[in-house]
Amino acid sequence: MKAAALLALLVLNGASTDTNHFRFERSIVGIAQSSSQTCVVLDPGFFAHAAPALADLRLFNGIVETPYVVRAAAPVETSRSSLDPLNLGTRDGQTSFDLAMPSGTYSDLELSVSAQNFIATVNVSGSQSENASAETRLGAFTIFDLSAQKLGRSTVLHLPPSDFRYLHFRITGSLKPDEIQSASISRDPVTQALYTLVAETSVVKQQQHISVITLTVPAEVPVDRVLFVPTDQTGNFTRDVTVEIQPGIKTQPQEDSAHGVEMLPSFSGNLLRLHRIADGRHIDEERLAVDVSNELGNEQTAWVITIENGDDPPLALKDVRLEMQQRELCFDAAPNSSYTLFYGDSSLQPPRYDYATLFAPQKNPAPATAGPEEPNPAYQPRPDDRPFTERHPALLWIALLAVMVVLGVVAVQSLSGPRPQDGNVR
Repeated sequence: MKAAALLALLVLNGASTDTNHFRFERSIVGIAQSSSQTCVVLDPGFFAHAAPALADLRLFNGIVETPYVVRAAAPVETSRSSLDPLNLGTRDGQTSFDLAMPSGTYSDLELSVSAQNFIATVNVSGSQSENASAETRLGAFTIFDLSAQKLGRSTVLHLPPSDFRYLHFRITGSLKPDEIQSASISRDPVTQALYTLVAETSVVKQQQHISVITLTVPAEVPVDRVLFVPTDQTGNFTRDVTVEIQPGIKTQPQEDSAHGVEMLPSFSGNLLRLHRIADGRHIDEERLAVDVSNELGNEQTAWVITIENGDDPPLALKDVRLEMQQRELCFDAAPNSSYTLFYGDSSLQPPRYDYATLFAPQKNPAPATAGPEEPNPAYQPRPDDRPFTERHPALLWIALLAVMVVLGVVAVQSLSGPRPQDGNVR
């Protein structure tokens, strides 16, 4: 009866797969006692020891393979729309204009301003028609360019989430109508992005006018942003940052790639912290992360981060972190069942599940956790089923060399043997 029940279970859930060829395993802990969609956060250890792009990751309930999907925990929309100002001019001594907004919800809006070295207050209101008599006030926002003071520039208006068809702007300050060029908006993300720590350090080396931070990333582990954590005592600052990815472990930035050193992608950004009152206006702006996007590599890489300090004191940093956008493995958990993740078999191709194609995420899936990585106690290397000549290519060359030697000996012997005399030929 037990054998029949097991056979029926295999037919219903799919054929079992031999787990003996996976090097590593991790138990899933915290499974809910009732049947539910369950999601497990994948930490960097999976990427470091699994095949590229997690091609060999398999989930088992006992001996039965369980379908799953891997997804970003919080995909962020990055699409932007460019908008031209309407009715641009002067009203009551202030620069004013309108924007016709696309349908849907939006928040952050960035103005393209040609002017430099200015501070201005932008008063924004919204309405559902261009010439509406009643407008809803959205707030007053400070934009600035303090390049002359080496304090950076920001022309982003952090609007509350809005869906007004038209926005109306009045600018208090020195900006003229011809210095307002355009505007662009970013769509609200469905949810805020979540990140998982890949590597971190508090070690910062000073080299003349730059600060250098070096971190190591294992092979195949993705990195999506670099986050800088200044100390609480750090005041206002603006610094240009460069991030270089180099093969192997480096202790200083590579200035010349002509010496046989392979250079991988590099990224740049600007760090900013500005909290002050200028011309009676409050300015509160922080940018403490640099977005990056590295291709998964098959070798360990060194991330060399340089901060240009100029003639200012070096930034006081508590921490510098490399982070990847959080990935989750989601599946339908059966009640009172135990699940194990297996990986470490590079011969496998990525799985193809109907579950992944038809996946419908639930609003609040049940959370679970991957336990510590352990070696698979039943691990056995896969038998080498390649042809004999592929498994032993040296033997083929030895055989060819032996044949050439034999042929050479035969040729030499045939040339050095006795020749018949002409007079003895009859």
